[in-house]
Amino acid sequence: MASANPDTAAAPQYVYRFGGGVSDGGKGDKNLLGGKGANLAEMASIGLPVPPGFTISTDMCAVYYDEGEQFPESLRTEVANGIAHIEGVTGKRFGVAADPLLVSVRSGARASMPGMMDTVLNLGLNDETVVGLAEKSGDARFAWDSYRRFIQMYSDVVLELDHGEFEEALEIAKEDKGFTLDTDLSADDLRALVARYKAIVEDQWNKPFPQDVHEQLWGAVGAVFGSWQSERAKVYRRLNDIPAAWGTAVNVQAMVFGNMGDTSATGVAFTRDPAKGDRAYYGEFLINAQGEDVVAGIRTPQYLTKAAREGASAKPLSMEEALPEVYGELAKVFDLLETHYRDMQDIEFTVQQGKLWMLQTRSGKRTAKAALKIAVDMAAEGLITEAEAVARVDPSALDQLLHPTLDPKAPRDVIAKGLPASPGAASGIAVFDSDTAEKRTEMGDSVILVRTETSPEDIHGMHAAKGILTARGGMTSHAAVVARGMGRPCVSGVGTLSIDAKARSFRVGGREVREGDIITIDGATGEVMLGAVATVEPELAGDFGTLMEWADKVRRLKVRANAETPEDCRVARGFGAEGVGLCRTEHMFFDAARITAVRQMILAEDEKGRRVALAKLLPEQRADFTQIFEIMAGLPVTIRLLDPPLHEFLPHEEAEFAEVAKAADVSVDVLKRRAAELHEFNPMLGHRGCRLGVTYPEIYEMQARAIFEAAVDVAEKSGAAPIPEVMVPLVGTRRELELMKIVIDKAAEAVFADKGRRIEYLVGTMIELPRAALKAGEIAEVGEFFSFGTNDLTQTTLGVSRDDAARFLSAYVEKGIYAKDPFVSLDVEGVGELIEIAAERGRKTRPGIKLGICGEHGGDTASIAFCETIGLDYVSASPYRVPIARLAAAQAALAKK
Repeated sequence: MASANPDTAAAPQYVYRFGGGVSDGGKGDKNLLGGKGANLAEMASIGLPVPPGFTISTDMCAVYYDEGEQFPESLRTEVANGIAHIEGVTGKRFGVAADPLLVSVRSGARASMPGMMDTVLNLGLNDETVVGLAEKSGDARFAWDSYRRFIQMYSDVVLELDHGEFEEALEIAKEDKGFTLDTDLSADDLRALVARYKAIVEDQWNKPFPQDVHEQLWGAVGAVFGSWQSERAKVYRRLNDIPAAWGTAVNVQAMVFGNMGDTSATGVAFTRDPAKGDRAYYGEFLINAQGEDVVAGIRTPQYLTKAAREGASAKPLSMEEALPEVYGELAKVFDLLETHYRDMQDIEFTVQQGKLWMLQTRSGKRTAKAALKIAVDMAAEGLITEAEAVARVDPSALDQLLHPTLDPKAPRDVIAKGLPASPGAASGIAVFDSDTAEKRTEMGDSVILVRTETSPEDIHGMHAAKGILTARGGMTSHAAVVARGMGRPCVSGVGTLSIDAKARSFRVGGREVREGDIITIDGATGEVMLGAVATVEPELAGDFGTLMEWADKVRRLKVRANAETPEDCRVARGFGAEGVGLCRTEHMFFDAARITAVRQMILAEDEKGRRVALAKLLPEQRADFTQIFEIMAGLPVTIRLLDPPLHEFLPHEEAEFAEVAKAADVSVDVLKRRAAELHEFNPMLGHRGCRLGVTYPEIYEMQARAIFEAAVDVAEKSGAAPIPEVMVPLVGTRRELELMKIVIDKAAEAVFADKGRRIEYLVGTMIELPRAALKAGEIAEVGEFFSFGTNDLTQTTLGVSRDDAARFLSAYVEKGIYAKDPFVSLDVEGVGELIEIAAERGRKTRPGIKLGICGEHGGDTASIAFCETIGLDYVSASPYRVPIARLAAAQAALAKK
């Protein structure tokens, strides 16, 4: 077959229409149309009232940046056809004064990024069309209010002018009339305000406000694409693992107006409570307003339902009472959308003179508690399966449930109360801007970010803060939505809070709180307290337990814990750990009661002297292991023999030398000479790990004896024998492990002979050097298990120090050198390939060899998915991340199927 002539090939399609009986896409086209565009097309296709419009695809976002922020000519033709589609459905004409078509221009990324990118409303207004809009609508106030909103928004988003001057002009206009609300301004007041706004534009931009509606449109489309690379969007993507290559779509849609009087309104709603997960409509609305009024927190919104209103202190009419017919129609739409999408929906709507219009639906962001309840409830309702319920909950979100909350019995000095916008509780010093929040957090402080209202520019401060407190805004404000997504507690809409940003303080009820004072917020009750409040541990039962049971049914990977204290082990076992994957013994050596004996061992001149000191340590080590084995009775416990270089146990400061020398019964000169002898230029690659065991085998002999004595004692007492897995660190050759196994086996046989009882045990190694991974076939001739130490394997593979990497790794991620921080999420292409090679070669030599990972990556969802893919036996995570790993392992198993 002859190939197509490239000169005659059809141009790629970038514009997809929806509304008016047309849907060029649907919910399955999220990658192409973004979440908003795909769902608008889907809602239109199932007969819901969606204002007509079109979506410029995410493909164009890539083209836009590749072409130096320029648009191809073919797009202009497609957009013109898209505008014609809207005109055909509405009967209005773009830029024609008699009956002007106005449009919104909104972003719509593949993944929801609330508030991170730009929007322009009321586009198409100019000095002529505003007059036509006033005449056609019969409402001059509405027309001029829409025009002043458009100028302000366009100037901020597209022209990038200082929006503070516009805000100030609006406040002055209200003050001059003695008004408090925007809605009190008359048509004449707003006409004068528009003139003032236009003067501000000309003063700041040195050109008049653009009157050509087509120029307005292309400016807005470019600004929305441009906002994909805004600093706040980059921060949000980095925090939420959203690839920059995805890009955003742009949605151009006919405007419908919630600011056309008392039969018009705008709102945001959820089909279930996004904070608690209850099956109840949840949302807010404003009469005679546009959408940004609700989410920006400019006006305190009203409740959606009568039930919600009755539970509130202030009681303006709910939508159910104020607009009962429209509310009834909206309730039917909620049920239809939740059933259609089989998930809780986050919905935006507008009511224009009594007619309901749907502007958006998407799977709603929710707290971890709500996610669990919604998933379990929907499975019980038959809407989804148990497996789907397991797949629905973000494992990392469980972190919100695994930490303490405020003790209900603790005294509280409550100074104010607002809306419980995001659950959880936090104490910290009050700070009043995001930069300070970030700086103080870096200094080690816990901070509460206090703002009149947050904006997308606050994303870095919100991430740094332990909690967020705002004077304005509702349950669906920017602060509330972003805080819930981050798992931060948030109290919003504290109307009694008077914030003085310059003085860095706030006043409430005659009391003043200055920056640096400690406050506590409770996102479950909306309370704000002075001082710190005691906390209690969470109770993990009910929906959590149910979902974990379902997860455990489908997961294949075992989940262990990195734990070296009895408390760590108790927490881990309570969270469902199936053993210990890494017990670091060096932490035991730093204990104040035994550090002197450790130092005596290091300072000893010969083996005899070292054995004298080690004999003092043996009962201490045995006691450590006994407690761990008692808690983990019947389960495997992987114990890593001494790993760090010996100099770490010696003093480093001048003031410490005399004290340590006296305790160790040596002279200061001897101590300093020994410290100098042990000093290493690069300790990570120096005399550590198995190299200590090869040089001083008596150290590993003592540790092995302590392990086996403790294990046999626990087996005899409890009847449930632990399964010690003795791990030799930093092995690079077969011979190293062979020598250490001889020492360990000899110690085991000696203990078994003394005790008259044998127990099962394994000897293996931690694979943390590239050479070990490559020679895994030979090492497996001796080693009975491999545990991949991904922290050090990442360091030695990439040649990057984890301790120093923070200085430059963020730049590497931003520039796309690494997709993610390789110390947070496994570098699958490099480190991952070494793990895969080692696993394959180890299994070839020793079929059935036990394989797991014990680095920090053991609690990372993406890394766990990789471990499932290559068939490792277990992952090991920190105790509080064990539930996260269990759920992630289940999701990985489901994805593999």
